[in-house]
Amino acid sequence: MAKNVLNGKKIAILVTDGFEQIELVKPRKALDKAGGQTVLIAPAAPISQSVRGWKETKWGSKFNVDVPLDQASVHDYDALVLPGGVMNPDKLRLNAGAIEFVRHFFETGKPVAAICHGPQLLIEADAVRGRRLTSWPSLKTDLTNAGAQWVDEMVVVDGNLVTSRKPDDIPAFNEAMINEFAMAFARPRDEKQEEVAPVL
Repeated sequence: MAKNVLNGKKIAILVTDGFEQIELVKPRKALDKAGGQTVLIAPAAPISQSVRGWKETKWGSKFNVDVPLDQASVHDYDALVLPGGVMNPDKLRLNAGAIEFVRHFFETGKPVAAICHGPQLLIEADAVRGRRLTSWPSLKTDLTNAGAQWVDEMVVVDGNLVTSRKPDDIPAFNEAMINEFAMAFARPRDEKQEEVAPVL
């Protein structure tokens, strides 16, 4: 992947405590290496201003929150990444601000990438109907019931949405995510707006 292909674009990464650590660290490193400016956003308590990852079977490292969710505006970011982990999306899906934040990326036609359990948030944001995507296998029924076409593939690109199944898919996820983000940033504005049209 060529350096600076993302040309300094700001990319929001939305998490809370319990995200799968590798699904944050490796994609973030790849995005930064490709010239993106990643920003960690979380509904963190003002006292801590950090979130903690989950490392396979135990708690992992703490990560500083760059911008609290209640201070984040979709207009300030060019793309969104949703790491997985069991606890992380389960908590975020109960946060109205988090769901609204995710929904606005789709409404404005900005690219989104989600891995593992991350697509669970897309259900709450009503962003999967009519889309082809993948996820951790346990979400298959929920995504299908929400109107998605679920497939068991390493990485799936559907319009401005990139999805993958699990940590083993991260190399393919990173490549597809950066390619889609770069292409989305290069599209004329009127083409981006066409993507916002709802799927009936």
